[in-house]
Amino acid sequence: MMKVLYAEDERQLSVAVTEILKMEGFEVTAVYDGQEALDVLEKSFFDVVILDIMMPKKDGIEVLETMRKNGNFTSVLMLTAKATVDDRITGLSTGADDYLAKPFAMKELIARLNSLIRRSSSYRHTTVKYRNIELDTNTCELRSDKGSLRLNNPEAELLAFLIHHAGASYTAEQINELVWEGKESPEKAELYLFYLKNKLRQIRSAVNVRIENDTYALCEEES
Repeated sequence: MMKVLYAEDERQLSVAVTEILKMEGFEVTAVYDGQEALDVLEKSFFDVVILDIMMPKKDGIEVLETMRKNGNFTSVLMLTAKATVDDRITGLSTGADDYLAKPFAMKELIARLNSLIRRSSSYRHTTVKYRNIELDTNTCELRSDKGSLRLNNPEAELLAFLIHHAGASYTAEQINELVWEGKESPEKAELYLFYLKNKLRQIRSAVNVRIENDTYALCEEES
């Protein structure tokens, strides 16, 4: 049974969502503020964490930042009442693996949870290499001979795909279909590509994402 930590301060919503998730076969631990979420995370393992952004004591972003600083790289789905690009960028850059805007359909929430769990399982104990970079798809750690950093799960999936198809060009629409089976969006694919491009430069990779005529490819970094 997959274990889910659900941090949501709206108690009626929490009760309703928790009951439905339990009926779908998830084991759910519900908490109602950010500090409680961190306290539970120190004591227990979860397959996925759902964090509402707006919570008392510590908001979802603060919880996520603390998790990543503490070395906890459990998949995180962020919930936000605002579907703006800034909110998505903040969550993704902090280390979130996915986001869902309120109000949401339960079928979509369940689909996204299952997707995150599948991603986490399929990327265990696998390392892919290309030129001077190495990606550990278990920990999402990206290394080069110049440095290292951690990617979030979608970024790791994206980079693994690009490494396996180095030099080939794809549109954002094609990447969405080939990497995430159409479950994300072209706009979201572009966000991941943007962050991946910057992170490759941070570790002074010998390769990077080339953007040309609305297509993307992993190619040798220009000097």
